[in-house]
Amino acid sequence: MKKVNTNGLEELTWSSPSGKFSGAGKQVSEALGRDKRSTDPFKCHPFDVEIQRIEPGKLPFPYHSHSHQWEFYHVISGSGYARDDGGTTPIAQGDAFIFKPGEAHVIGNDGDVDLILFVVADNPINETCYYPDSGKWAVAIPEDRILRAGSPPSLDYYDGEE
Repeated sequence: MKKVNTNGLEELTWSSPSGKFSGAGKQVSEALGRDKRSTDPFKCHPFDVEIQRIEPGKLPFPYHSHSHQWEFYHVISGSGYARDDGGTTPIAQGDAFIFKPGEAHVIGNDGDVDLILFVVADNPINETCYYPDSGKWAVAIPEDRILRAGSPPSLDYYDGEE
């Protein structure tokens, strides 16, 4: 058995150039040995676990859908909203919800304190993402790229989002 204490894990942070998108996360699966580039099921793990923190007024990522990936969320503390094809739904401590493949989504924090989420996602091979607000695709094969029809071969992740 491999064990880690999440209290001691480093929190990775990210932010878009304008600051519209930002967040932080403790990569629990990677601390437990996950190699996200491996196709060996014993190295890539069948699911990914993260403790995500979103500051007030922020979104961690642009609105997107996954081609094959499922994502489960459990709100540990704070409040905010989940946007999907049906609109926005308030979320608060104790709420649990799931997004299936093809279901566009984003989580936002419209509260006054950090929104802390426990996130579990499966790890399908050959996963792609679509960004409805900007018409982009993210593909990982042969290497990470952000694409849009009629655009240069590779775009910035936040192109058309801010």
